Amino acid sequence: MRTIDQTVNVTFHYPVHFTEGLFRADNPLLADTLTQNEPKRVLFVVDEGVAEHHPELIGEIERYCEAWEGLESSTSPLVVQGGEATKNNPANVEAVQRAVHEFGIDRHAYVVVIGGGAVIDMVGYAAATAHRGVRLVRVPTTVLSQNDSAVGVKNSVNAFGKKNFLGTFAPPFAVLNDLNFLTTLDKRDWLGGVSEAVKVALLKDETFFTFLEDNAERLVKRDMKAMEHAVYRCAELHLHHIATSGDPFEFGSSRPLDFGHWAAHKLEAMTDYSLRHGEAVAIGITLDSTYAYLKGMLSETNWRRILDLFDALDLETYTSELSDTESIVSGLNEFREHLGGRLTIMLLEGIGQGVEVHEMDADIIVQSIDLLQSRARKTTRRAA
Repeated sequence: MRTIDQTVNVTFHYPVHFTEGLFRADNPLLADTLTQNEPKRVLFVVDEGVAEHHPELIGEIERYCEAWEGLESSTSPLVVQGGEATKNNPANVEAVQRAVHEFGIDRHAYVVVIGGGAVIDMVGYAAATAHRGVRLVRVPTTVLSQNDSAVGVKNSVNAFGKKNFLGTFAPPFAVLNDLNFLTTLDKRDWLGGVSEAVKVALLKDETFFTFLEDNAERLVKRDMKAMEHAVYRCAELHLHHIATSGDPFEFGSSRPLDFGHWAAHKLEAMTDYSLRHGEAVAIGITLDSTYAYLKGMLSETNWRRILDLFDALDLETYTSELSDTESIVSGLNEFREHLGGRLTIMLLEGIGQGVEVHEMDADIIVQSIDLLQSRARKTTRRAA
């Protein structure tokens, strides 16, 4: 037997910029990112929800390309279905791939996607599979996408009733966060994305968690300065983990940044995605935190801090779908299948102190759900 043992080392670099007025003619960031002293063809793909809330956006994009020499927009921006539904319909992926084909977007050209996390996931998957990968620039427009999903290296769509079943690991060429897009979000999308900030704070940074506690009221009242810090710090912690975890493409079974996500993904599917990802993550975090509390891993004081913070952020900690305990518990095996290998779940020993476990007791999961349901009933009675 003869063997050639080959190791390939690949380094990825991509900037995450924060700006305002990305498509103003006097803002050079997009042009500098794309052209780098060389003319480039660009396909713009826009989330239909963003286009509706920013009716001037399409014209701004076209005028921006006219104003900056070297930017060759291949066609009028392609507007695609928004929300989680965009990841459920393969026709959306095909529409992007067809546009890449018809307008000559090659591996030295760009796809620029402007939208929420679901659209960025879908377009990222389409771009990563066209020509075996064309350059993707992400312009996320929601709190959740700016602070979490768009700054990572994953692209995906849903299939066979499972979230993110089809996907790729393909780092973006750049991420351009325009804070002005956040101003038109409804309350659910403004606050839902904060759940990812709570998540990463619970795993990695107690000081950040305290900031969220101290500024919950400001965040609910749509204070932009508070949100800007929350988005920036969450993205920073997320990127640091990707760069330093030793497993950026998740070859192992550990996925710490999916804390609270095994139940969240199941709840999204059970509600036909009427429960948004950030809302589901908040409930998933409270379920896993309650489990850790009942197991004696997490103190009652810290457990109450977590639930009180979600209350202060107007994020629900219980939903009626949790009462279908058999379906919820089945989500554990689906999560294990998605990761592959041994079940690995992140739980808490304290604020900023995550720990991995490889099994969960179904009876304690049910007890945790019962406790959250009882607490929700008491909260409802007090509110009435």
